[in-house]
Amino acid sequence: MSPFSWIKRFLPRGLYGRAALILVVPVLGVQLVVSSVFIQRHYENVTEQMARALALDMNLVLERFASGGDAAGRATAEALEIELTIPPQSEPGDRRLFYDLSGVVMIDVMRSNVPGVTAVDLVNIDDDATISVAAGAGHPAMDMTVSRRRVSASNPHQLLVIMGFTGIFMTALAYLFLRNQLRPIRRLAKAAEAFGKGRRVEYRPAGATEVRSAGRAFLDMRNRIENQIEQRTLMLSGVSHDLRTPLTRMRLGLSMMEDEQGAADLIRDVEEMEVLLNTFLDFARGEALDDPVETDVVALANRVVDNAKRAGGQVTYDGPERGDQVLMRPDAVHRALTNLIGNALRYGDRAVLSLTLLEGALRFTIEDDGPGIPPEDRAAAVRPFTRLDSARNQDRGTGVGLGLAIATDIARRHGGTLRLGESARLGGLRVDLVLPR
Repeated sequence: MSPFSWIKRFLPRGLYGRAALILVVPVLGVQLVVSSVFIQRHYENVTEQMARALALDMNLVLERFASGGDAAGRATAEALEIELTIPPQSEPGDRRLFYDLSGVVMIDVMRSNVPGVTAVDLVNIDDDATISVAAGAGHPAMDMTVSRRRVSASNPHQLLVIMGFTGIFMTALAYLFLRNQLRPIRRLAKAAEAFGKGRRVEYRPAGATEVRSAGRAFLDMRNRIENQIEQRTLMLSGVSHDLRTPLTRMRLGLSMMEDEQGAADLIRDVEEMEVLLNTFLDFARGEALDDPVETDVVALANRVVDNAKRAGGQVTYDGPERGDQVLMRPDAVHRALTNLIGNALRYGDRAVLSLTLLEGALRFTIEDDGPGIPPEDRAAAVRPFTRLDSARNQDRGTGVGLGLAIATDIARRHGGTLRLGESARLGGLRVDLVLPR
């Protein structure tokens, strides 16, 4: 495991977020590097030079006090725009604001180049700097107050502000450009997602050359898949038509046989062959028979239950009396629910169809009182042509193992799932068909 793999948990997962991160991180990095280098090498150097110049003026004032007396010292200070306070009024110790980076340089220069400095006060509402000097060498103790502009470069924050606003402006422009570049990718993703759910969304390749190439490849793939499905359906329809004719002749011939007992057995075989043929066709056709439309899910569930009751099944409906309109393929969902209820009645005596309206999804639940399917066999049960003879009672009828496979395929085409479990209500198998809404 990579030592930096934990960073992935904090990174955005969407394409927009990652693209914005790619834009923002370099801009911030450049600004931080330039700012630190500029502050350290420019402002600190400028501050040091200006502070040394002020130290020379202060030393001159002190020398004039020593050589010419109080009047000469005061006159020199006035000429150099240095305000004197004798005796000193400032408190001992250096003072500065925590963000005053140039103040650190100034304090060091003052203490290194002006003898007798006891305190440097850079916290002043008038934006002045006060340097306290102890008495010595013919001059009294005093406070020397000068404008801070003589020691620090004026408006040192201007460059940082300009860089910040420029970086934000350029990042916004780059993001707008990037959004236009990402829009064709999102349209391609939506078209591919819709096609995976069995819906056809109008899509035209656009954007950069690579995106257009991917879009054309998707359209070619979609057309090939649709043509393949159409050819498969036509082929199976032709096979169905060709097989039904000899099956009909066989049924007619068997009905004219004198051995009624033997004929009845053969007729049951013919009927079983017709059922198997219809099952194969249902599985192969998938959802090719209908288009997505707004469907009343409660009416659909009640129709499935009514059809099962008319066929002699003991089925009840448990759910809301009125439902929402949901975009789905009603014939395909009807086929899936019919197959699931048929399986429930094949292996049990009673079945319950429940409907639960969730936020963003709806769930059809079919429960029976049959023997159920062990947890270790449930993954295999949804595969085509899988018959779990050891788990399900085969005395109630025969099948080819396509009921759950058809329902699973329809659920996936809608972007949903099919889950198997144990029924707490009836004790048999519980099948949840979850579809997005």
